[in-house]
Amino acid sequence: MKHRSKPIPSFIKNQRLVEQRRRQIVQGAVDLFVRKGFHKTTTREIARACGLSIGTMYEYIQTKEDVLYLVCDYIHSELERRLTEAIREEDSGRESLKKAISQLFRVMGEMSDYVLLIYQETKSLPKETMKYVLQKEEEITGHFERILEKGIRDGTLSLSPSSVKLMAHNIMVMGQMWTFRRWVLARHYSLEEYTRLQTALLLRDLSLDEGGG
Repeated sequence: MKHRSKPIPSFIKNQRLVEQRRRQIVQGAVDLFVRKGFHKTTTREIARACGLSIGTMYEYIQTKEDVLYLVCDYIHSELERRLTEAIREEDSGRESLKKAISQLFRVMGEMSDYVLLIYQETKSLPKETMKYVLQKEEEITGHFERILEKGIRDGTLSLSPSSVKLMAHNIMVMGQMWTFRRWVLARHYSLEEYTRLQTALLLRDLSLDEGGG
């Protein structure tokens, strides 16, 4: 599935430059949002943190809420890209699931501050933008639903079709748990260990004969 971003108007016609500058703005804003909170951070502080004048920054965004949206979009587009690149058509459902979980957990580890931020501050987005962000979250979960369905069809995963959606959401929560409970989990596990153990537990459950569970 090709990633489609919600259009944010820009005065700049060079799309590559727009993407580069917006990534620069996101990187400068995230640390401020995490430390100070979204509402207490000013656009002037964001411009200073990303090395742009406030006038130049407004050539690429229109509001502070645009910056928060771009953070959300960056996480979703990066995760979608990695899932698409990692999974091959010839892989079994089970193998695809292992690869997808690895990519999900890796993104959650690399972008923990970003993920924590959007869960804390998504409520600050305008209603229509929030609806779009939540839709993108559903689309990522849909990747896992399709992988689970493939595993059911090829016999490599044992799961009732009625449980597919719930299991896909469970997998998403397992990935996000590293972000929300990293403060304690990291004392006991590296991200690689956490990924290996959670994957083993999940695959064990998906290998059980449901009739005997």
